[in-house]
Amino acid sequence: MAKKRILSGMQPSGLLHLGNYYGALKNWIELQEQFECFYFVADWHSLTTLYEDPSHIKKYTFEVAVDWLSAGLDPGKSTLFVQSRIPEHAELHLILSMVVPVPWLERNPTYKEKQVEVKNVDMSSYGFLGYPVLQTADIVLYNADYVPVGIDQAPHLEISREIVRRFNGLYKKKVFKEPQAKISEIPKLNGIDGRKMSKSYNNAIYLSDTEKDITKKVKAMLTDPARGLRTDPGDPDVCNLFPFHKLYSPEDMQKEIDRDCRTAALGCGDCKLKLVDTMLEGLRPHMERRREIAAKPREVEEILEEGTRKAQKVAKATLDRAKQAIKF
Repeated sequence: MAKKRILSGMQPSGLLHLGNYYGALKNWIELQEQFECFYFVADWHSLTTLYEDPSHIKKYTFEVAVDWLSAGLDPGKSTLFVQSRIPEHAELHLILSMVVPVPWLERNPTYKEKQVEVKNVDMSSYGFLGYPVLQTADIVLYNADYVPVGIDQAPHLEISREIVRRFNGLYKKKVFKEPQAKISEIPKLNGIDGRKMSKSYNNAIYLSDTEKDITKKVKAMLTDPARGLRTDPGDPDVCNLFPFHKLYSPEDMQKEIDRDCRTAALGCGDCKLKLVDTMLEGLRPHMERRREIAAKPREVEEILEEGTRKAQKVAKATLDRAKQAIKF
């Protein structure tokens, strides 16, 4: 039996950080053992926020690919490609945009949230309003059965399903599959200042950081805000450090830290030093692989070129079916 197909992408709007790894990339690596996976660098999507100065997108495309490979995405198991190198994405986006009612896009919660959250970029563009249509084209071009998302992101996929139903209904032909959400648990991982880890907040620990960078950032991490004095007991459940200990520290150390924090036997400074040691131990294999892969840019480019050729064959066949359906 043919494997079910997975489709997902990441924007090269900056360097990838631990939030990206635990929020998506780690799951992608596991999925490639069971599914036929298509993963793409969503460089056109990056233009929604970087349209004023897109000059860094090419560099970040390379960096994203390096992080994927060094983290464990295998081009022998997954198809890795670049969105903008396959013009079928843009062409299908145009076709789908003709049948999507504007109110569907205006009610998208992300459209409203980003306009409030992002202060340094004018997000009132047509491109940002219509990004769910391009996202739908990305998914249906590859007949994806599933799109991996966290539980809170599952409603965002519903607009793609609505667009598919509208297109198939209008032209009386089942051209596209309705993509299903592949729900994954995403650990809550904030940045060093306690807010969501984000490039735009400048609070992230990047997969490309050096040991010196990571040490400095961990030492600067916000801890339990209610613990004013060293002698005050702390609460690991509200401390920004403890979720990282759950990822990188041995279980017996986690129990010890939990107990000693609550009794004030362990100070925040010492807790940070313990995290530096275990985090660096956990990240060193990735850091070493990353240095090796980044030193061979031609090999990285060849992987993306091969993946793009493979993906475009699938995309072209789907676009041809869509054109036949609309008798164009």
